[in-house]
Amino acid sequence: MKLLAYFSAFLTNTVNLNQTRLDQLDNRVAAITSTLKADSQIGDLYRTHIPQGSWAHRTIIKPFNNHEFDADTLLHLDEVEDWKPKDYLREVRAAFKRSATYKSKVTKKNRCCRIVYAGDCHVDVVPYITLSDGREVIVNYAENDFEDTNPQGFTDWMKEKDSLANGQLRRVIRLLKYVRDYKQTFSVPSVILTTLLGERIQTWHEATRYSDTPTALKTILADLSAWLNLYPFMPPLPDPSCPETTFNHRWNQEQYENFRKKINLYSSWVTEAYDEEDKALSLAAWQRVFGSSFQQPSSVQKSLTASADFQPIRETRAPHEQYIEEFGFSWQGGHRVQINAQVLPKSGFRHGPLRRLRRVSVLQSLRFTITTDVPEPYDLYWKVRNHGPEAAALDQLRGEIALDEDRSRTRQESTSWKGQHFVEVYIVKNGRVLATDHHDVVIS
Repeated sequence: MKLLAYFSAFLTNTVNLNQTRLDQLDNRVAAITSTLKADSQIGDLYRTHIPQGSWAHRTIIKPFNNHEFDADTLLHLDEVEDWKPKDYLREVRAAFKRSATYKSKVTKKNRCCRIVYAGDCHVDVVPYITLSDGREVIVNYAENDFEDTNPQGFTDWMKEKDSLANGQLRRVIRLLKYVRDYKQTFSVPSVILTTLLGERIQTWHEATRYSDTPTALKTILADLSAWLNLYPFMPPLPDPSCPETTFNHRWNQEQYENFRKKINLYSSWVTEAYDEEDKALSLAAWQRVFGSSFQQPSSVQKSLTASADFQPIRETRAPHEQYIEEFGFSWQGGHRVQINAQVLPKSGFRHGPLRRLRRVSVLQSLRFTITTDVPEPYDLYWKVRNHGPEAAALDQLRGEIALDEDRSRTRQESTSWKGQHFVEVYIVKNGRVLATDHHDVVIS
């Protein structure tokens, strides 16, 4: 059984970080950055600060057993010509050491300076630099090197995936973080967990596969389990917003193998709890996953859940739009495909990866390519969907699905109409859809 009211109460009472502590976190980060802006050395380099990780993605959870919760913020600094990568971390630490408030709270880590509020939380302040060649980087202190990053691109990617999942992806990430911290049977960095779960969101019957939290949890875990089963050895784990960067250095083979085993187990437990028709037996099965804190909600919470429940519906269909589900294929999943979008060079305009640029001007050209773990041969289908009054007025909302007949795995488009458009891709083999991806295209 779904036990929707139970899930709502469990998230509210046990999993989600309450608003008071989120407000306190905002205040603490504001105080930290005010101190750095006023510092005699770092202050002149300060540009801004950017919430990062679970804080930015709204997947932060309550610490388990009164442990500290953590939040990341990027400290955007100007490049200093004669500084080595590790100098940025050293100088930020030195600035905290010059502060009466923070000198006893700061600890230097490999990529950040950690400010510890004992028994409550810690804030990781990550130096983040835009180099003269345009690269966005953070520091690896141990290797005295820069690592490419794209923080806003990752957050945008998360928002896209969560929107496709009807707002359920963030809830599923929080639930899996809770299982990790509660059971302590597997270890995975939050950024890797977020990436693995987000990559499982597919453009296939989204309204039903992600209709509510338990359904989304069952669906995403089953898809993750199927994908992990393809790889007994840890595969490359690219940053979806920065494909040239991988997260593999943050994990190891032993941790990966154990994670793979536990996800298979917990996916089977979740399916059992979901499919059980007897309420008492279903509750017991859900408690095997989440523990005794997953319990019957109060009557007030039941009422709130009922009033807030909704059935997601698809956006209004464009006149020529097609959906892959209507092509007679069946769903198999278990694989991965990623769209890579490049804004092509044009005099006087920015160009490069769209995930970095975030938006593109009209009258430019885009090239879409794909990377996938589906072995050849397979069929590739593209879909381009426009939005906005300009496209609608000229009957250019589009939405047709086209086979990649020349097998180039590439599609080129021009940016003609302002609006938030998207491109999707589907990998089909033997009449089954093995993987899909979605990429927003914002034209301004």
